[in-house]
Amino acid sequence: MDRIVIEISRYLILICMSIYTIQCFAVFRFGNEYDRKGIYLRQNFFMVMVHFCGFISLYAQNGDMKYFKAYLIQQIGILVILISYKLIYPRANSLIINNMCMLVTIGLLILTRISYNKAMRQFYIVMGAVAVTMVVPYIISRIRFFEKFKWLYVGIGIASLAAVLMFSTVINGSKINITISSYTFQPSEYVKIIFVFAIASILAHDHHLKAIIISAVIAMIHVLLLVASKDLGSAIIFFIVYFCMLFAATRNIWYFLIGLVGGAAGAVGGYKLFSHVRVRVTAFLDPMGNITDAGYQIAQSLFAIGTGGWLGMGIGQGAPQTIPVVAADFIFSAICEEFGVIFGMCLVLLCLSCFVMFINIAMKFEDPFFKLVALGLSVSYIFQVFLTVGGVIKFIPLTGVTLPLVSYGGTSVAVTCCVFAVIQGLYISKGHDNRKQKPLTAADFKTEKLDIVELQ
Repeated sequence: MDRIVIEISRYLILICMSIYTIQCFAVFRFGNEYDRKGIYLRQNFFMVMVHFCGFISLYAQNGDMKYFKAYLIQQIGILVILISYKLIYPRANSLIINNMCMLVTIGLLILTRISYNKAMRQFYIVMGAVAVTMVVPYIISRIRFFEKFKWLYVGIGIASLAAVLMFSTVINGSKINITISSYTFQPSEYVKIIFVFAIASILAHDHHLKAIIISAVIAMIHVLLLVASKDLGSAIIFFIVYFCMLFAATRNIWYFLIGLVGGAAGAVGGYKLFSHVRVRVTAFLDPMGNITDAGYQIAQSLFAIGTGGWLGMGIGQGAPQTIPVVAADFIFSAICEEFGVIFGMCLVLLCLSCFVMFINIAMKFEDPFFKLVALGLSVSYIFQVFLTVGGVIKFIPLTGVTLPLVSYGGTSVAVTCCVFAVIQGLYISKGHDNRKQKPLTAADFKTEKLDIVELQ
């Protein structure tokens, strides 16, 4: 009987995830949130089903009531997030809310399978992060002078990264975290947001050579501090984000090409300067030939993905514990092993739908500052997804970054929640700018069928 439950759950999870992902792109067929309402409700149903089926399978295998308890706590928490956003921000974009909750749901489900304690700790971090960042959309939509603090952004960002370089201890060859008392956090995560605001403040209204040089020097200092700390994954993200924002601000293709050349030169320099980079490149080029040493992680990752196949082995049926650092850097491998490659592809497409919506919001802004902020955060998010997934499937060398909202890691989850909240605030802000009227209620939706949130 238990085996039947596991098999049925495995297929139901895959079906629900596939339909949910299709709905992510179906929303773009409609011009307003009212017409999308049915899609969002269906997404909520399939989100709940994925979570429910996963925990039914875990309980069937273990018979431990702690899984039933964890399911109730997590499900109630996710529903509280969904309901709270809709009550507090009726103009909010439901696709962003749903996708954020779906990514959290997937992360909590696979983390519960890997480590019950880590999953519950992640859940409490998510709830705390959402509670704190719930005020962010209101602040973003109401305050219009963020670009005046550019030197404050620069100072905080550089000081934070310098503090990591000076006070952090080396872990796995890199200086990434700072520990205060019993709390450990990764400053480079929240500096991503500050960095985007800094560059947007400098380039929003001034495209002269002087402003470009100043922004380049600031970006270079951030990147060099990260390189000196050997946090090369974050350094790459900062580098890419800067040149994308520079190109968007100036529309000069030469700057983008210079960025490509500079990136290639930096990659060669990193390979020659840092031994752990050479180790990762060696593992990337021939993981099976170095399976007992440098290639062990990536080899185990590929074995896991290959073992899962298209449909997966079913939650609890794989062996994700054989992959080092699986809860953080290699969470995507565990997902593909137990839920299947199709599920993994749907997860990537889900993240891509977030990016498409983020870019859609950025393109609708006439204010260059907010346009650049939305663009910078969008690129930062999707490029981090690319680095994580690309590394574990051996498309690119490993960089050691997490999969946003899915991987285990308190700072990463909290900062990603903040990124989603900032984008949500920009979306709501645009709605206010377009209509110049008081917020509409749910009754206005039903009686007038107005598009109060579509960015026109």
